Amino acid sequence: MQKLSTTFMMFILGAFWFGLATPQSALAHCQIPCGIYDDYARVQSMLENAATVDKSARLIRELSGKTDAQSQNQLVRWVMNKEDHAQQVIATISDYFLTQRVKPSQKDYTQRLEKHHAVIIAAMQAKQNVDAKHAESLTKAIQALAKYYPEHKH
Repeated sequence: MQKLSTTFMMFILGAFWFGLATPQSALAHCQIPCGIYDDYARVQSMLENAATVDKSARLIRELSGKTDAQSQNQLVRWVMNKEDHAQQVIATISDYFLTQRVKPSQKDYTQRLEKHHAVIIAAMQAKQNVDAKHAESLTKAIQALAKYYPEHKH
């Protein structure tokens, strides 16, 4: 039992360090003014990521007391999934919205900056915790951006 627990912890640490050492690709979009990017779709994608974070955290909580190999395997997979989807939200905010859509010339620049930063903080907290309140905070923070990026009917 102790050997399984030690092995599991070594695997988690190894996966964590591998994730830090591996180059992360940004799913946001290029940083050129191509004009074809759909802001509303990016918000919807981040809401989907937040739902995945929430589900992952729930399943981590459900699997946390189990010590069989299959449960441990699934636990690791859900941890990695939660991390990945929270990181995708952070990348979308920082690599796309903050670099291309939030501009000092906007009258409500400070308010927009605060709301976008709140999403990054909520995503970071959701990565660090499995309590449902963090996933809920992430969803609410993303929803607060929706007014800036309404759906455009073509």
